[in-house]
Amino acid sequence: MGKVILISVDGMRPDAVEQCGNPFVNKLKRVSTYTLQAQTVFPSVTLPCHMSMFHSVKPERHGILSNNFVPQVRSVAGLFEQASRYGKTCAMLYGWEPLRDISRPSSLQHAVYLNAYSDENTDALLTTEALRLIGQYAPDLVFLYLVETDEKGGHDNGWMSQAYLDRVANAFTQVERVYEKIQSSYSLIVTADHGGHDRMHGTDLPEDKTIPMFFTGPSFASQKEIAGLSILDLAPTAAHVLGIAPATEWEGRIIDGQD
Repeated sequence: MGKVILISVDGMRPDAVEQCGNPFVNKLKRVSTYTLQAQTVFPSVTLPCHMSMFHSVKPERHGILSNNFVPQVRSVAGLFEQASRYGKTCAMLYGWEPLRDISRPSSLQHAVYLNAYSDENTDALLTTEALRLIGQYAPDLVFLYLVETDEKGGHDNGWMSQAYLDRVANAFTQVERVYEKIQSSYSLIVTADHGGHDRMHGTDLPEDKTIPMFFTGPSFASQKEIAGLSILDLAPTAAHVLGIAPATEWEGRIIDGQD
């Protein structure tokens, strides 16, 4: 039984991870079970992808097919709700307001929202607030969502542009801050919701659907690259680290030291 920090870097392509130039990427590989070939869902759009990340079902099951939220017809418990049922404390820090709908009322003890265009480095501000919350309250499950890679990088300048790569590098600076702070007190999962191409995403192109994943902590081997992962695997894996049962509807598998 442990604690989990899940960091989602919006729109982060695996080749951008390799090309962004942040030296912490190589350190993260050395201490992680990881893949640069995981697959997200279609449509490869922010809200549907994060609903699948937290509910471990595809969009046709949870019903979110765009960035507009609609209530689920047949409700599937999300990771926040499942953790809350088992008495775990949850925190969410995010830079895109519609993402609030991935959690249901009463499942969060802490929530911090900052508009991505309210400051030049919202990702850093959210990371600072996440570290403050961790230091003061030590929530069991922390979700930190970094959006500038998508909004100010990909959409404003184009995926794989220098401005985009700079945003990815900055995101890894924030990841490093978290990693250095938590040491062995949390397992850390770093991923993306989707990739992108030109100045868009949402298609079934490999550039849009291929995402990286890194898993660090006692449950995961170091310097181990694995294949065949899906965004649906993230909620079951986080639940496993937390020591709670997955929801019966979840379709993903648990990633652990045996993979």
